[in-house]
Amino acid sequence: MISGEPKVEEIGIVSSIDGVNAYVSVVRKSACEHCTAGTCDMSGDSVTIEAVNEAGAKVGQKVRVRMKALAYVKGSMLFYGIPALALILGAIVGRDVLSPRYPEIDPDAVAAISAFFLMALSFVATKLATMKMVKSVRYQPVIETILDD
Repeated sequence: MISGEPKVEEIGIVSSIDGVNAYVSVVRKSACEHCTAGTCDMSGDSVTIEAVNEAGAKVGQKVRVRMKALAYVKGSMLFYGIPALALILGAIVGRDVLSPRYPEIDPDAVAAISAFFLMALSFVATKLATMKMVKSVRYQPVIETILDD
């Protein structure tokens, strides 16, 4: 393997072609359940991945699909890290900033409301960021090799 950024690879069968992209059916893994890329069909025991067809594969061919590992890490951080940080930040802001402004309300209730509100906003921001990442070619899976003819 050429040095550089590590890659994650999957082996699958091309199920259809759509322009420069191909849809590849691969066996579903537990990590797929939490993926934020939005390029997969999660029905059944297999996953259909939309990938850039650099190898020129045809329907029915067995292929190797690769995606940069950094894209998985960024997706995981986006999906898990940002909402968790928003929850913590919201609790701190609610307790230290908002609760003194509303002395008639329990400070813990203000902190909880603030925390859940910021977490909900972070889910919206995460969804918008994910939609932008999916459009970028550097975050998309790529068919690099045809394994059989």
